[in-house]
Amino acid sequence: MVGHRGLISVRLAIITTVNNREETTMTDYDVKVPGRMLSSLMTEKGGFAELLEMMLNQVLEAQVSEQIGADRYQRTEDRGAYRNGSRPRQLVTRVGPITLRIPQLREGVFSTEIFRRYQRSEQALVLAMMEMVVNGVSTRKVTKITEELCGASFSKSTVSALCTALDARVAAFNERRLCSFPFLIIDAMYLKCRTENDGVVSKAALMVSGVNMEGFREILGVRIGDSESSAFWTDLFRWLKDRGLEDIAFIVSDDHSGLTAAARRCFQGAIMQRCQVHFMRNVLSYTAARHKAEMAEGLKRIFAAEAAREARQRFDQLAEQMEAKAPKAVACLEAGLEDALAVMELPKRYRQRLRTSNMQERLIREVRRRERVICIFPGEPSALRMVGAVLAEINEEWQNRRYFDMAEFKEWKAEREAKQETENVIKI
Repeated sequence: MVGHRGLISVRLAIITTVNNREETTMTDYDVKVPGRMLSSLMTEKGGFAELLEMMLNQVLEAQVSEQIGADRYQRTEDRGAYRNGSRPRQLVTRVGPITLRIPQLREGVFSTEIFRRYQRSEQALVLAMMEMVVNGVSTRKVTKITEELCGASFSKSTVSALCTALDARVAAFNERRLCSFPFLIIDAMYLKCRTENDGVVSKAALMVSGVNMEGFREILGVRIGDSESSAFWTDLFRWLKDRGLEDIAFIVSDDHSGLTAAARRCFQGAIMQRCQVHFMRNVLSYTAARHKAEMAEGLKRIFAAEAAREARQRFDQLAEQMEAKAPKAVACLEAGLEDALAVMELPKRYRQRLRTSNMQERLIREVRRRERVICIFPGEPSALRMVGAVLAEINEEWQNRRYFDMAEFKEWKAEREAKQETENVIKI
């Protein structure tokens, strides 16, 4: 409240810890405020910031006097330390940036609750900026937003540097322990990254998702590499297995030679399903424009069949119909048909969602939406940071809804394993 001669009584809440319990005590500080400042608060730009700066500097001076047991220039034998000037420190507050004069001591360290509170506010601001970047806001726009909100600007490089705090979150997500995931869906996307020589290269972001035995989806991990080579996919699958991934029964992916070779090597016995959407695109790429509609209609009839035998019969009809019009497309279809019909081995209720890698394609679109703002990443760690943070966020959302009821799959799996055991006994 305002008293005589513009005297304001400021109450600060000082939190102390006693026997592992927080207690709040109140301390009064008398702060002298000139009358001209009070009258200019609502008329001059920056009036509140100037007032707050002056008040806090007076509070800091009072606190250091309490800590050492003596006022400035006071001579006493009970003092605990001596002043040694001050140093400036800027705070970004809601009313704009202010500069405080932090008292320094010849022996010991001056401490105040003001900066503990500021650190919590600063951390909240940093987290907000990181969240903006993860959600697809460019660093340039983040700089403008923080300048409007706080009265102080952060350079693009500063915002990028602050986002390194995401590394711990991404590492926790990307290195967590895994368990049984009978269904895997695999795909990759390409990003542009700068090199040490300021060149730009294309990097592959390899992503793996799965459905666990309780029917919930999870994103198992992401790796950034130079290409989709068999060696790199093998290294990624071994990394997942080292983290506990097991009991793989069904894998959905595109027909990339490196990927399929590595998956068959690392997950022996798993059924490999070729994504039907990618497969249709491959077939249509060999079809002349005037025949594409006819070929597409025939492909849809094949993949809409209720059983593998019916699908093969429809293929025979389409092959006879299109052999003369698109011989290369028919050859491509015949070569990959069995891999595209592998999903027919599963119970019917799982086929619609596991016949394609559309789930991964949606993930890639979400990452691409954020990546499009950045265009070129400063380096591979930056790319992993952004992709990992986006995937971690999506993974949390996935835990709110069950993707499959796995009861029918468990019965199918038990019957399949019993059949395999019988076949092995007969062979022996």
